[in-house]
Amino acid sequence: MITFTPLSGAARSARTIPLAYLLKVDDVQILLDCGSPDWCPERASSSAVKEEDLAESSFHWEQYCQALKEHAPNIDLVLLSHGDLAHSGLYPYAYAHWGLKAPAYTTLPVQAMGRIAATEDVEGIRDEEEVEDESTPSNDDSDIEGIQENENGKCQGLTIIPFNAGHTLGGTIWKIRSPTAGTLLYAVDMNHMRERHLDGTVLMRSSSGGGAGVFESLLRPDLLITDADRANVTAARRKDRDAALLDCITSGLTSRNSVLMPCDASTRVLELLVLLDQHWSYSRLKYPICLLSRTGREMLTFVRSMMEWLGGTISKEDVGVEATDSKGGKGGKRKRADDDGDEDALGAFALRFKHLEFFNTPAALLQTYSSKDPKLILAVPATLSHGPSRALFAEFAETPDNVVLLTGRSEPGTLGRILFDKWNDSQRDDTKWDRGKIGNNVMMDGVLRVKINTKVPLQGAELDEYLQKERAAKEQETARKVAQARSQRILEADEDESESDTDSDSDEENEVERALGDDIMDTSEGRGGSINSFNETKPKRKGGKRKDVDGADWSGLGLDDEGLTKQILSYDIYLKGNVSKATSFFKSQDGQTHRFRMFPYIEKKRRVDEYGETIDVGMWLRKGKALEEDAESEEVKEARRRKAEEEAKPREPPSKFISTEVDVQLACRLLFVDLEGLHDGRAVKTIVREVNPRKMIVVHAPPAATDALVESCAAVRTMTRDVFSPTQGETIQIGQQTNSFSISIPDELLASIKMSRFEDNEIGHVTGRIASLASSTIPVLEPLSSAVASQSISHTAVMGRILGSRPRATLPQSTMIGELKLTALKSRLAAIGVQAELIGEGVLICGAAAKRGNSSDSLEDSVAVKKTARGRVELEGAVSDVYYTVRKEIYGLHALVAA
Repeated sequence: MITFTPLSGAARSARTIPLAYLLKVDDVQILLDCGSPDWCPERASSSAVKEEDLAESSFHWEQYCQALKEHAPNIDLVLLSHGDLAHSGLYPYAYAHWGLKAPAYTTLPVQAMGRIAATEDVEGIRDEEEVEDESTPSNDDSDIEGIQENENGKCQGLTIIPFNAGHTLGGTIWKIRSPTAGTLLYAVDMNHMRERHLDGTVLMRSSSGGGAGVFESLLRPDLLITDADRANVTAARRKDRDAALLDCITSGLTSRNSVLMPCDASTRVLELLVLLDQHWSYSRLKYPICLLSRTGREMLTFVRSMMEWLGGTISKEDVGVEATDSKGGKGGKRKRADDDGDEDALGAFALRFKHLEFFNTPAALLQTYSSKDPKLILAVPATLSHGPSRALFAEFAETPDNVVLLTGRSEPGTLGRILFDKWNDSQRDDTKWDRGKIGNNVMMDGVLRVKINTKVPLQGAELDEYLQKERAAKEQETARKVAQARSQRILEADEDESESDTDSDSDEENEVERALGDDIMDTSEGRGGSINSFNETKPKRKGGKRKDVDGADWSGLGLDDEGLTKQILSYDIYLKGNVSKATSFFKSQDGQTHRFRMFPYIEKKRRVDEYGETIDVGMWLRKGKALEEDAESEEVKEARRRKAEEEAKPREPPSKFISTEVDVQLACRLLFVDLEGLHDGRAVKTIVREVNPRKMIVVHAPPAATDALVESCAAVRTMTRDVFSPTQGETIQIGQQTNSFSISIPDELLASIKMSRFEDNEIGHVTGRIASLASSTIPVLEPLSSAVASQSISHTAVMGRILGSRPRATLPQSTMIGELKLTALKSRLAAIGVQAELIGEGVLICGAAAKRGNSSDSLEDSVAVKKTARGRVELEGAVSDVYYTVRKEIYGLHALVAA
């Protein structure tokens, strides 16, 4: 059973962004995309925003976040299709704060582009507003390489396969295959057209016959989830759109004016950069191209390392060249580098962008170029809701003949959408953006009230108050550290006391040494000078530490080998002889008593208390800290390294956030050129018809576009009638609950099954009896024995039969599995010499009637093959050789499961 719930981006909704859908396949909950809305919509003080838009935006935002927060801990799998904010912008926050810890699968470019987009958005907001929750975008997205199959847990047996969707680098169409629910296809925001840096989606490919075809493994899924945002849009030709864009830019720059192009930070900006770089090189323009983005360099560096994901006009010839000088005949090897200054590095020359300059802030741009210098500015974000693009627009729009060039419609409620609506309302009906033609630029007039958030340094009394609070905080922190150090010293008091014990032990050892030295003096009379020299040069014990004297230099003592042996006592050897004798006045015989020495041993004292021997707390604390550092994961170490880098950076001066209401006197020109890189209405209707799903769910579409796609599907006779368009929060249930069981088949029974292959599965028909064994928890399918068969025959004989008739026998029925394509059947019939032609929708005429100019008498040798809406195939015609030939070929296109 399949359950589908749109958390955001539902059908029949004016708010189609962001995209987030909860798909439940049996017991597995899958989150399809996790986008974020625009966090800075226009306030009610803006003169162009509507009150109902603000109310709807606030309600939509809160409802989406609340629903995602409730479902996040129970989600088992996350699939992200594109690396922009609308598809993956909220995933880092949900991962860090809402318990969205499920494995997330993306392509490698989507992972990197999503991180770059989220970082740019969050840092831009923090520079203008005070953010209470200091959360940073996480980099915990998992990447996928090829097919991933989960082998344990609730996702066992679930297979996910990514396919190219176009539109963005690494954009993905997800194919989900479940053993119980069938095949599901999630395809949103596709692009069927080939672009300069990307290929089109695999759902629509050019065939050898000049038409369009669908990738074979994506045909006839059990469920298709697709969007209809542009189902009623007729797109202009790409050639016309590019020409209008470049003409507007060139005319604006040559007239000594500047051009502002709001753009995103990671995905669609690549297409703009490639287009502009080619135009600059071809026209030899000298005007600067300025990219206002904190992550611009990082984004391009990553893209250059992922050349295998690119397509379009960036061909393999651009990837690299042999460093060979054709004139000088000097040979060399191909280089590998990502440095911008290395022109011979391995990487696409089209992505070097010699005319591009990077700036982090508008202030850095104004320090390099004056506001009067002609330049092309690409500023983030595309919605103009915050960041550099909004700050520049306030001053840019007041300069006459400056050009604001929009390439996307932006999210409703933002400044970018307000400007787009102004432009679209000023166009004639036949030149509006969705009518397939390029509109004209318009001269803006009037006053637009805009709220500008800025960050300014503290001055005067505010700065003194801040510094006073900072000093107080430092004093509190110092006091806390002192108290913590004092507690630490108390815990480590035992260690200090043990050191004092060591000092007392060392005193005892020195006393023993002195005693031993006196004994040596007594046993070595007559050699006083030498002995004195030995005692003076002997190393002393210090701090209870014994030093090794074996390596000392004794050459200056004047001792021979025999004397050295007599004087230096080895404490680890039992010695006898005069050299080891010592005298004592106790119990003396003849004035002396023999005493043999051994290695001296001093017993260490141990401190004890009422619980036994005391514990060295400091040693255990140090050992525990070392173990914690060894057990840390790479993510924790990376976070600690980043924190250290941030602390090492120079601190910015104390500042505050201020908001200013600015009345912008509009005097610039405004033009919109559609460069979103998405399919139009004709493409999506063709794709849906070619894929021909058994059931379909429409999402991410306004009411008019939803109705347009549903009506288009209803007009096709072979299309399914199970088309759903759920609203936000509405749950759609498809199919019934299916229980799957495992069974063991013996080798003898398995050898008798005739298997037929269908897609990636092998299907066969088997008859047996289920038996349970005590040695196994899995039931076994046993073959029917001869005794059971004879019993059934005798039972039939008892029932009796009509005189002269044969016994009744149930004939086994065969099952045919597969989807018949009339184009494939036509090709197979043509290969064996049978003429066939397609007439109408879903009808193939085979035989003599397919030849032009034949009379009606030829219908006897003709057959019509029809496909009905429910997947049934009807074969109509007279019994002839053509009939049996066509039927045989139809059987050959299916998987036959023989009974």
